[in-house]
Amino acid sequence: MTEVHVSLDGDDLNAVERKLQEPLEAQLTSALELAANRVAEQYDGQSEDEVAAWILRETREGLHPDIAAGFEPDPEQLRRVAQAVIRGERFA
Repeated sequence: MTEVHVSLDGDDLNAVERKLQEPLEAQLTSALELAANRVAEQYDGQSEDEVAAWILRETREGLHPDIAAGFEPDPEQLRRVAQAVIRGERFA
């Protein structure tokens, strides 16, 4: 199983966000894992770019709209998750 973890840069967060950083990272990580596993279950030969966009859509759909609107993962990290899906890996 492949592990994913969403980390937020504390320097980019306001005071309230910093206080909520740990639970927010946990929520984002959970949503990303669930999305990646859903995409992996339905993957049928789509391109890496399509899979990355699909994972991002699925992740955002699993989040509160306000959190989803601000969720901008690192494109390279998202691409790595997409590559893992294409290789048939599952996420924990």
